[in-house]
Amino acid sequence: MLRSAPRALASQGDVGSPCVSICRMDAGGLCEGCLRSLPEIAGWSRMDDAARRVVWGAILQRAQAREVAA
Repeated sequence: MLRSAPRALASQGDVGSPCVSICRMDAGGLCEGCLRSLPEIAGWSRMDDAARRVVWGAILQRAQAREVAA
């Protein structure tokens, strides 16, 4: 999923979903598979590409924070 992030952030066209079909929410309220919150998941289909890029940026920050904490 994170390998797709640079392509999604740089894309001028459709921004792909970060979903990897591991749909379980952790205690912090994030999906264990894609690191999105429930509002981000629920709103994805209605977001424009700019909003989707913002979510991808948040996912990268969350992933980096998890690596530092580990």
